[in-house]
Amino acid sequence: MTAPHSRALNRNTVLCVSLAARPSDIGTRFHNYLYNRLGLNFVYKAFAPTDIASAVAGIRGLPIRGAGVSMPYKEAVIDLIDVMEESAAAIDSVNTIVNDDGVLHAYNTDYQAVADLLAASRFDRTAPVAVAGSGGMAKAVVAALRATGFTDVTVVARNRAAGAVLAARYGYRHAVNAAGLAPATLVNATPIGMAGGPDADALPFDEALVDAATGCLEVVAMPPDTPMVRAMRARGLETISGDAVIAGQAAAQFALYTGVTPTPEQIREASEYSRAGDATLTG
Repeated sequence: MTAPHSRALNRNTVLCVSLAARPSDIGTRFHNYLYNRLGLNFVYKAFAPTDIASAVAGIRGLPIRGAGVSMPYKEAVIDLIDVMEESAAAIDSVNTIVNDDGVLHAYNTDYQAVADLLAASRFDRTAPVAVAGSGGMAKAVVAALRATGFTDVTVVARNRAAGAVLAARYGYRHAVNAAGLAPATLVNATPIGMAGGPDADALPFDEALVDAATGCLEVVAMPPDTPMVRAMRARGLETISGDAVIAGQAAAQFALYTGVTPTPEQIREASEYSRAGDATLTG
């Protein structure tokens, strides 16, 4: 798929960015596709900041209209924000910053995207679930599991303090590893399986647990077919992949930045384009 013809940049072009340790082109392509598709004078650029405090100060001072926030900065930016909106304050995790005339507002669109996908899934809400991770994305996922009625959840995290606090907040259990568990649904809320990372070819759970599970939710979007997703799909099982999560949260971010809500068809087009191999924005 090719994007609509790009618009020329000018002094009135509004800048939005993303801040991530290992930025991909997925969000950049998604947002820029929709800016061009809808004729909006915006441009989106991904950054890997070396100093997160200075990066957030730059959002305020330039000014930059909005910023997506990815691992490992979802919690680190909290003290740098002026207003924590309910979606971010409820789970102490930020994935979106909106700059309103120098006042920085924080949101979490990860939570809503995951909740929407879980609500539409066929996962058994009474069957055991294991969630790997205890960071910002794990907070969004665990909150969404509770909101959509999942009752038997174990947060699997080596960080005992963070894992125990997260699990207790929603009435779930914590374990430092998955030994002895028999989860039907596996959730990866860690960078394991991410392309370019040290664990790109690894599974977030032991192979025996993956083989015994009946479905999974993956938050890693690059690649969309992580080792866990491939293993589940090879057996014909239900999966929620990271590219679905990132499309949902990016669409919500887009609306916050621009005030324009894209249609489901436009979101589908942008999601397909964001994963395509053609790196150009003209066609």
